Amino acid sequence: MQLKQWFPFLAWPRLTLDLARNEMLAGVTVGLMLLPQGVAYAALAGMPLVTGIYAALLPSLVAVLWGASPRLGVGPTALTSLLIGASLAGMAEPGSAQWVTLAAWMAIMAGAVQWLLGALRSGWLVNLVTSPVLNGFTQAAGILILLSQLPDLLGLRSSWSALLSDPSWHHFDPWALLFGVSGLCGLLLLKRFAPRLPAAVLVVALCGAISAVVGFAEHDGHIVGHLPAGLPSLAIPSSISMDEVSRLLLPVLMISLVSFLEVASSAQVEHRLAGTRWNENQDLIAQGMAKVVAGFSGSFAISGSFSRSAVTLHSGAKTGWATVFAIAMVLITVLWLTPVLYHVPQAALAAVVVSAVVNLIQPRTLRALFRISRIEGAIALTTFALTLATAPRLYWGVLTGVLLSLCHFLYQRLHPRILEISEHADGSLRGREIWNLAPIASHVLALRMDAEWDFASASALERYVTQTLQQRPEIQTVFLDAQPINRIDVTGVESFMRLRQSLQKQGISLHIGGLKLPVQEILERSGALVSGPDLQLSRTSAQALVAMRVSNATKKAL
Repeated sequence: MQLKQWFPFLAWPRLTLDLARNEMLAGVTVGLMLLPQGVAYAALAGMPLVTGIYAALLPSLVAVLWGASPRLGVGPTALTSLLIGASLAGMAEPGSAQWVTLAAWMAIMAGAVQWLLGALRSGWLVNLVTSPVLNGFTQAAGILILLSQLPDLLGLRSSWSALLSDPSWHHFDPWALLFGVSGLCGLLLLKRFAPRLPAAVLVVALCGAISAVVGFAEHDGHIVGHLPAGLPSLAIPSSISMDEVSRLLLPVLMISLVSFLEVASSAQVEHRLAGTRWNENQDLIAQGMAKVVAGFSGSFAISGSFSRSAVTLHSGAKTGWATVFAIAMVLITVLWLTPVLYHVPQAALAAVVVSAVVNLIQPRTLRALFRISRIEGAIALTTFALTLATAPRLYWGVLTGVLLSLCHFLYQRLHPRILEISEHADGSLRGREIWNLAPIASHVLALRMDAEWDFASASALERYVTQTLQQRPEIQTVFLDAQPINRIDVTGVESFMRLRQSLQKQGISLHIGGLKLPVQEILERSGALVSGPDLQLSRTSAQALVAMRVSNATKKAL
């Protein structure tokens, strides 16, 4: 059992003829999708195109062998590639040896961060990035990816400024424009009406064939060109300066975070369908190892692809063997079939990228967020705007969004929901103002705090009780429905003792109902529940109501 925890692939079922046939079909489908996407995403990252194929080999194999989600589609992804390209802008020339070195060190550093977090069982940190923050960032990233691909997609020969100053068709390459626009239309149509077909391969192959026939390369067309055949060699990248390391730190943390969010979005779907529990820490370890291997093989950081994961599941894959077969197909290509990619137009690769990210741009989801919560909608919109405004330093948008989400969370914790309650007709205790209920008794203040009694909520509860007693001097009993209080910390214990002492000085008794045992044990250990005439405990709120009715009847009789 311990061995399988260290080597998760040992838990895979042995290959039988039926299983091999099923997994091979699924793997071929994913492999056909992975090849053009890998090359296209390498261009998006500013890397030599062949590194996109390298990233789909050994790094992807390590990720699936050591991952807790064997059907996860691993390899180059659009968001991670965009972050790499944007982070290295200004530090080196795209595609140069220094750019490749920096990208390799980014992969190694990001991998080390993820491996360390997984080893320390810190996968819960991914929850710091809320859905609104991720929504705002991914939509802004989708727009930035789209804008970055437009020149290749449209065959733009000059700059945007030159086009705006002198609008003319001579700024465009007609064949490249045809390849880009028709390729994008073909991809979208195939995805819509024939989702089982390998759309990317079909479109890229067709564009490559037409390019070869019409002599697109001989007319200075922008094509993939020669790709080196053979396997990448494993080596430690050339050293970089401490200044470059410091400039890479924030982008590395950003890539680690966004990459794992991509993994989480796909892995959770896989485990939900399989009815299993997701081991996020093991996937962190696997992704970290894969990124380190990517850096040593001269490639760039990989991640989990939602689209390829969906195709893997849709193709009927049952184990990680499907991904192994997909990687085997990539291996065959890099060994013997790279010349086939020579004539593929860059416009076709741009179409592959755009078709993959177009679904990220969904303005209606932002409107939906505002309908649910204006504050969280504003956080998503702020993240979206800052990500666009600070490009290529994309991490500022997410960091600001995370900070705003934490501030919103703390504000809510510092302002807990405290209600005056009373007995409803069905016997339950509900908010007086909401249900327009009469008080339990004129001399009783019954309240409930829907929060933990800790450093964040303690002062709010004390303030509420103090202000209410000042407004209603007739109060003789304070009843606290403690059922919602799941935890109490040191500050909460001190707050309880201050509250009890203050009520005792005013001659007001404290009645607590439904106190949970973990909370009661902490209060007892601190000596805060020493019995006395000023304190009464009831196991349930119903028992507390009965006790207060008896007390009220006794007082009336006297």
